[in-house]
Amino acid sequence: MKKIFRNRAKNMGSLPYVVEDCVGIVQIYSDGSIYRAEKIDFSMTLHDDGSAVWKDRLYDETHNLHLRLYRPRFPATTDDLPVVIFLHGGGFCVGSRNWPNFQTCCLRLAAALQAIVVAPDYRLSPEHRLPAAVEDSFAAVEWVKSQAISAAGGGGSSEEWLRDGVDFDRVFVIGDSSGGNLAHHLAVELRRDSPSLAPVRVRGYILVAPFFGGGVRTQSEVHGPPEPFLNVDILDSFWRLSLPVGATTDHPVANPFGPSSPNLELLNFGPIMVIVGGKEVMKDRVEDYYQRLKAMGKQIDYIVYQGEYHGFFVNDSYSQLSNEVLNELDDFIRRNSV
Repeated sequence: MKKIFRNRAKNMGSLPYVVEDCVGIVQIYSDGSIYRAEKIDFSMTLHDDGSAVWKDRLYDETHNLHLRLYRPRFPATTDDLPVVIFLHGGGFCVGSRNWPNFQTCCLRLAAALQAIVVAPDYRLSPEHRLPAAVEDSFAAVEWVKSQAISAAGGGGSSEEWLRDGVDFDRVFVIGDSSGGNLAHHLAVELRRDSPSLAPVRVRGYILVAPFFGGGVRTQSEVHGPPEPFLNVDILDSFWRLSLPVGATTDHPVANPFGPSSPNLELLNFGPIMVIVGGKEVMKDRVEDYYQRLKAMGKQIDYIVYQGEYHGFFVNDSYSQLSNEVLNELDDFIRRNSV
């Protein structure tokens, strides 16, 4: 167990006690200290069938942040491969490129979509509260831009895997849960075709059960059956630990339609696909996101997998259902690559 101490009370006579326990991985104590587990007993294991290979790279020296690159071991085409930026979930408080579910998912994405997958870590709360994760997702995209410039002969050192055979004109962002929230913010800030990232062109965004919040509960949050790994209490804990101190779930990072959030109707951003399980506690909030953007005339697709809980794709990327999801992702990428 890794121990991080801060703001320790002057009176050492009283023992600190847990005031917040986040899914057993992060614990906040009464004296302000934070305990984060280094070893976690995962219910899932890494599934690596050898169809893709990977390596790690440092992308943010200031914050010591790394990303994991994946590519098909034997590409099925001689065409340049598109780039998929995968943003992992975890309620902004937990998660890593090293977690077996995320690594398995990225291996699967690289092989099934025949793509280069870029999977960055980002700073986690409560040590680094929002918008730190949002800033890091932008830093990861900027790293991809720097690689594209280097590959085009613009100077600077470039990653070997990204020098040749990569189509930086076909970049897509896939975000899972809190990563879906980050994907939304990238879409809003980068605008359609991401002109600020040239020569990188982000063509579309896929939000898998994006983690949004709001001051008013939805029906699925209030009346939905509990999920095996997620419930409203856990969602509330994630927000308490990740939002700026004193902020509510109507904060712009949490609520795309909050009182201080940008007016999305006025913004022109790229195509979005939203995916959610029919039994997810977040299902109604995700559907509301889709309905509002659709009413604004945005280019958005929405797919509900009835009877499924949160993580049905990312946590079981080799299932028959996940094959169907991958077909939808592939179709979205192809349609928006023209």
